[in-house]
Amino acid sequence: METAIDTQQVAFYTLGCKLNFSETSTIARSFVNEGYQKVDFNDPADIYVINTCSVTENADKRFKSIVKKARKTNEDAFVIAVGCYAQLKPEQLAAVDGVDLVLGATEKFKITDYLNQLSKDQPAQIHSCEIDEADFYVGSYSIGDRTRAFLKVQDGCDYKCTYCTIPLARGISRSDTLENVMENARKISQQGIIEIVLTGVNIGDYGKGEFGNKRHEHTFLDLVKALDSVNGIERLRISSIEPNLLKNETIDFVAGANAFVPHFHIPLQSGNNELLGKMKRRYRRELYVDRVTRIKEVMPDCCIGVDVIVGFPGETDDHFLDTYNFLNELDISYLHVFTYSERDDTEAAVMEGVVPQKVRAKRSKMLRGLSVKKRRAFYESQLGKSKTVLWEAENKEGFIHGFTQNYVKVKSYWNPELVNQLQEVTLHEIDEDGLVRISN
Repeated sequence: METAIDTQQVAFYTLGCKLNFSETSTIARSFVNEGYQKVDFNDPADIYVINTCSVTENADKRFKSIVKKARKTNEDAFVIAVGCYAQLKPEQLAAVDGVDLVLGATEKFKITDYLNQLSKDQPAQIHSCEIDEADFYVGSYSIGDRTRAFLKVQDGCDYKCTYCTIPLARGISRSDTLENVMENARKISQQGIIEIVLTGVNIGDYGKGEFGNKRHEHTFLDLVKALDSVNGIERLRISSIEPNLLKNETIDFVAGANAFVPHFHIPLQSGNNELLGKMKRRYRRELYVDRVTRIKEVMPDCCIGVDVIVGFPGETDDHFLDTYNFLNELDISYLHVFTYSERDDTEAAVMEGVVPQKVRAKRSKMLRGLSVKKRRAFYESQLGKSKTVLWEAENKEGFIHGFTQNYVKVKSYWNPELVNQLQEVTLHEIDEDGLVRISN
């Protein structure tokens, strides 16, 4: 017998990227609009919604532990899985003990339509479209969860990188209309939030599919120029953009912008051209050097973050050292290091030259060490300079933390009056935690 959900408390857990956070926040608002009360995931709730990720093997493994945690808090609660992993492996998620509903790429935004169908007496339900049907755009943004807001401007990807499942999980590249993006930015500003982070799967491709067609209605530069004038938004940050889509015109505009900050996160994945070819990346390392050089010419204090994958099939010691030395010599600020993991239905999963797990782990450790060194050097280059910090809301052992416009993480003694405030400070010294203290 089916039992309708007539309770009012719902909790959310997000795995993965900033894009997932923006979509979770939007889904949460749909529950609130239906009369549900949003509570913390650690609290008892009647419904637990888990937004999944499929980028790494660890994200897959974490799902089971999160379901277990929810059931421990309330064993009678309904558990709903949405997101990328839910689209790629719905049967696998539905088989996890305690899961009641699995929703794919398009269904997740209609989640409240499925609630009355749930029953603890039946197996988990799956509603998952063919990914070719994920060809329409649903706008999203996060508010209320952090000091800054994540604003989704684009979804899906038309690239065919051989290690990546995202096109299989999210579909073709498509964009929000410029009008909707601007309207969402204004809504965020009205909430008193002063920093927006632009997010998407491949945001440099913004404009494609804006009105449901394949061509670009606007460019990423058009988007950046329009957003730079939103009243009340003091900071705009570009989350991650492909090097071949980060044009010099955009770099130059950001350098003189009102609100866009000097911080770029640019995926590299490998510093070796042979491996970039095997990955089907759309650039070679020489172009990457050109982008970094141009950024530093017009914004010497700019923070540049880099994604890099270690242990890709066929990566020899020489290939890895080529990447290590390339990054060591490059004027970048920090690394996000990903240990390659085989993903079903990708070209790389069946490539020859599998790198042993121990070798992958060793290479990852080396690059993480390089990242610490790079971040330290970048922070040291900023000491003695005056920067503006946006302070965050958490009291961490008597300290308040925040980020400068160029993404230096700073700390000062806790002061609740500083939360969500911009303050000009002088960067004083690097402490034992690797953070910058300000001079008081």
